[in-house]
Amino acid sequence: GRARSPAEFSQEAWGERAAKKVQHRSSRAMPPRRPNTGGGGGTSSAAPPPPPRKVPLRSLLRAASVACGVQFGWALQLSLLTPYVQELGIPHAFASLVWLCGPLSGLLVQPLVGHLSDRIAPANSPLGRRRPFIAAGAASIAFSVLTVGFSADLGRLFGDNIVPGSTRFGAIIVYLIGFWLLDVGNNATQGPCRAFLADLTENDPRRTRIANAYFSLFMALGNILGYATGAYNGWYKIFPFTITESCSVSCANLKSAFLLDIIILAITTYVSVVTVQDNPTFGSDEAAPPSSHEEEAFLFELFGSFKYFTMPVWMVLIVTSLTWIGWFPFILFDTDWMGREIYRGSPEIVADTQKYHDGVRMGSFGLMLNSVVLGITSIGMEKLCRKWGAGLVWGVSNIIMALCFVAMLIITYVAQNLDYGPSGAPPTGIVAASLIVFTILGAPLSVTYSIPYAMAASRVENLGLGQGLAMGILNLSIVIPQIIVSLGSGPWDQLFGGGNAPSFWVAAAASFVGGLVAILGLPRARLGPKKKTTQR
Repeated sequence: GRARSPAEFSQEAWGERAAKKVQHRSSRAMPPRRPNTGGGGGTSSAAPPPPPRKVPLRSLLRAASVACGVQFGWALQLSLLTPYVQELGIPHAFASLVWLCGPLSGLLVQPLVGHLSDRIAPANSPLGRRRPFIAAGAASIAFSVLTVGFSADLGRLFGDNIVPGSTRFGAIIVYLIGFWLLDVGNNATQGPCRAFLADLTENDPRRTRIANAYFSLFMALGNILGYATGAYNGWYKIFPFTITESCSVSCANLKSAFLLDIIILAITTYVSVVTVQDNPTFGSDEAAPPSSHEEEAFLFELFGSFKYFTMPVWMVLIVTSLTWIGWFPFILFDTDWMGREIYRGSPEIVADTQKYHDGVRMGSFGLMLNSVVLGITSIGMEKLCRKWGAGLVWGVSNIIMALCFVAMLIITYVAQNLDYGPSGAPPTGIVAASLIVFTILGAPLSVTYSIPYAMAASRVENLGLGQGLAMGILNLSIVIPQIIVSLGSGPWDQLFGGGNAPSFWVAAAASFVGGLVAILGLPRARLGPKKKTTQR
């Protein structure tokens, strides 16, 4: 009759899941005996069951296509929203805090959604286990981008002053609500997408890498379309109704781009959700309905699962964290760096606003080139991992990241000491060097989008975790570094003069250390556990 402790809840939940898993595998390993109708042996032996039919690669391709729609909006978010939020009146020092809501939502949303999708039996849902969450997340993204895009107009209804340079508090509040929902939708969609691919590949190492390479390829395609959309400044001509008293040309372009995002997201979500069916031969052991205390013990199960991790799993999480400490300053300030440090513009000073927007558009063009390289690298990712080993590929890519961030610091120093002339336009060589760095970074970004997920999917199979919860745990090693960077990058930059260079120093150091850890601590062998050749 005594109350049970959280640890007992967690241990009992783990014990029940392990027992179910062993029982199910035992039933699969021992098929029913057939009568011995032949004459030969005196003992009857069970005929081995036929191997399950593998999901075709074209189905994996369709299942991964939703990444294009999600990443299209994410590319617009990365390239345009940091400049836009500064136009609304949030200072540069606090712009990174706006992005804090993304990691905070991802801290619990993705693990929780993954856990819930693990608990759904395919027979109990017309769309299977993962696809209802993918569809709901896509709907949340569509609603949130409309909220963000029309935040200036909604702020006007709340009495905002629309004079250039004024702080629009109403628009900022609406923007923050939409931005928060957007990140919730992104996290609620991408986790089940990754878990869906893991279900379809049945944790086969080679097919898991191929599926994640498809996912990375569609992310690259979404990035290309999104950054190209952000680099074009004439969308308001196609959607003339987007220009209002409270929404200038740059705001109207942002609003129009998000309308295009909804169209592409709807198409790709339909392809992934409707045209691909769940794999009926995999994951049924994880689909038992939750007991009354299992949902209650979710957080204890999530964090309590750490004690079951082997050293290879810990190494994947550590390298992932260091990698994202490197990426997040670049993701936050890439186009802002181009507008401020290279084009010497400012969203706060009216006279320098045009130069800043020219730099932001050039930065979006650089990110489009980055995505082209990301897509090309994704195609060859399987061969690279097979030849050199996933750990070595990941480590080398992180060192390339570090060198690129150091190159950005050198470019910043050179640009600060150059005379731009009366026109104020940056020299062609400086712009070209910046674009080259942006382009090269596409290769390590492709590695970041594929290898960590493939490694996590193949290494948690023997831990008794569902793939949804596994992707959520990997997500913790992404969002926790993002929280640290979001809280610290703005004050850190202000401490050294207000530019973006101090954050890039931290990014370069973290990337380099992560590369060394990956090379020394991650195996170069093939991903995933070895297949068992005998059964007991």
